[in-house]
Amino acid sequence: MSEFLYLYRGGDSSGSPEEMQQNMQKWVAWMQQLGQQGHLKAIGNPLERTGKVVNGKGKTITDGPYAEAKDLVGGYTTILAKDINEAAELAKGCPIFDTGGAVEVRPIMQINM
Repeated sequence: MSEFLYLYRGGDSSGSPEEMQQNMQKWVAWMQQLGQQGHLKAIGNPLERTGKVVNGKGKTITDGPYAEAKDLVGGYTTILAKDINEAAELAKGCPIFDTGGAVEVRPIMQINM
């Protein structure tokens, strides 16, 4: 099995408290399913919407990121799958699609030191 990173992008986070609770229950159920199937390596965490960007040879620090809300990375999870195709298929179960978001699936390179 290889490691893959899910980067959660966008998704509408507004809604009533009841809708937000229902959405959270969907996330918990999906993560539990990945875990029971042996695919969940690390649940990860949501990310704050604010941050800093250090850029270029001059190492300039600016406020950011200022990506469009639909492109902003809001969290991540590390999973195990046989290949990127399986990882992408597993991502289809993510509740972020219910709110218009996306999952970017990236292979994690293994570096031996």
